[in-house]
Amino acid sequence: MGIFVRVINSEGIIASVDASAMDSPSGSCIALPEERPSIGTEVTAVVQEIRRWTPPGYIRLSLRAKDLEEFRWHCDLCMAPTTLSPGGDGVVMDVKSAEGPGSHTIVAHRTCLLGALHPESLERARVTTVGYSHRNRTH
Repeated sequence: MGIFVRVINSEGIIASVDASAMDSPSGSCIALPEERPSIGTEVTAVVQEIRRWTPPGYIRLSLRAKDLEEFRWHCDLCMAPTTLSPGGDGVVMDVKSAEGPGSHTIVAHRTCLLGALHPESLERARVTTVGYSHRNRTH
């Protein structure tokens, strides 16, 4: 139970928010129907999960205030929580097949991913720097 979302300027991507991914002012474990956004309401959300097994793709969103402040998700390699917000210890990767359309998203701690890559892989340098390039820029 939840709401379906139209993502503005998307190419037919389907998105939804589970009722459990919304804050409930009444203290309920899920947002009650009257606590959910009305049709046409613009809200701020964080992307919780992306699935692209087949086009056009599917996005699960969260409206929880704590997720907007610091988004945490489980690492697909060790299953411990990782922080995906700016400055966090996690990375998100799209894994694509050479045999056809679609992709899958993998979430991992940088350290877990480094441990899974071959020691001589050139990708190790990217794992440690991706997402951090803005820190060294001067204007």
